[in-house]
Amino acid sequence: MKLNKQKIIVPAAIIIATIFLVMFIKGNPPKASRFSAPLKAKINVAVKPLQLIDYPVEIDSFGTVKPRTQSMLVAQVSGLIIDINEQFREGGFFEKGDVLLQLDDRDLKAEVKSAQANLLNAEQNLLEEQARGRQALTDWQRLGNESEPSILVLRKPQLAAAQAQVLSAQAQLEKAQLNLERTKIKAPYAGRVLNRSVDLGQVVSNNMQLATIYATDSVEIRLPIKNKDLPFINLPEQYRDGAKNQRGSAVNFTSDLIGEQQWQGQLIRTEGAIDESAQQLYVVAKINDPYKSTSDNQYPVKIGQYVKAKINGKVASQVLVIPNSAIYQGSYVYVVENGTLQRKNIALAWQNALQGIVSKGLEAGSQLVLTPLGQVSSGTPVQIMDATPKAQKPGEQP
Repeated sequence: MKLNKQKIIVPAAIIIATIFLVMFIKGNPPKASRFSAPLKAKINVAVKPLQLIDYPVEIDSFGTVKPRTQSMLVAQVSGLIIDINEQFREGGFFEKGDVLLQLDDRDLKAEVKSAQANLLNAEQNLLEEQARGRQALTDWQRLGNESEPSILVLRKPQLAAAQAQVLSAQAQLEKAQLNLERTKIKAPYAGRVLNRSVDLGQVVSNNMQLATIYATDSVEIRLPIKNKDLPFINLPEQYRDGAKNQRGSAVNFTSDLIGEQQWQGQLIRTEGAIDESAQQLYVVAKINDPYKSTSDNQYPVKIGQYVKAKINGKVASQVLVIPNSAIYQGSYVYVVENGTLQRKNIALAWQNALQGIVSKGLEAGSQLVLTPLGQVSSGTPVQIMDATPKAQKPGEQP
């Protein structure tokens, strides 16, 4: 009997527990979230409110330094080099009129003396012929001839021949003196020696190349200008009648060939043709007195040196300027509107390596996103980061 009672009590307990479990489940049903939209995580972005400003445009370019005036120094007479100026070497400076080379002039001095003797003989013959003409006129009058004597009687043809001999002798003397003067090869202007091809004791002939020299009063740099930069630069144009439309822009040249070097220059002319290979216009800038010593002992510019140029362009009035880092694929940016991200297609009027001037697509007051985002859909909720820097504690690293 006891076994039967235990068998009845166990199933009853199970049934009661099952009933309580069902009631608990019905009273606490699970919350289904299968159809609810997931919460979107907000993106923290840094923004820049855009404002209209007056922006001075600087145009980047480059070029190599060329001499303004470069000449090939040649010998105009033959002779042996007997003396050389100590500045007549690569890199040496000289002034206008300095004697750079001295040739042996003894032969030419002898030619000058010979020409002087020929001139004296010719002048003597002229004096004698003039005396003969006067005597012929006196004889004609003594004979009682009332008519005018002919030119043959007065020996005028002989007189003209004697005068021609004097002129010829004078020309020979001047030529001999000029050749003697040319034995001293002088500098045509203040300049510097680029290279030389002769030395002391060498015999040179007429029209032989002696050296390449260039003027030191200024140097020139040929600068290419991109087509998009042309509206923002003051081009120094010149017209056929000699009129010029405007003064060229100032240019700042830099080079890191020997430390940090800087020179100030100015645009002086615009070339008259577009470069066919690059389809660009070139302008020429000049640096005045580039070899003058400076207080900071800066190295002078070198011929053939590569330099970078920043040309002071026009001032763009009331424009929107944005950094290139905020531009994606060169055609669109992101702005924040009502707490969401919006993509804006833009067009640029001008752009350099760091910034660009917006011509359309943005307005003043827009909040430009500066944080790199990549591909983000418009309408994404964002949160603007506080741009105010926190106070730095003493000893704390920024």
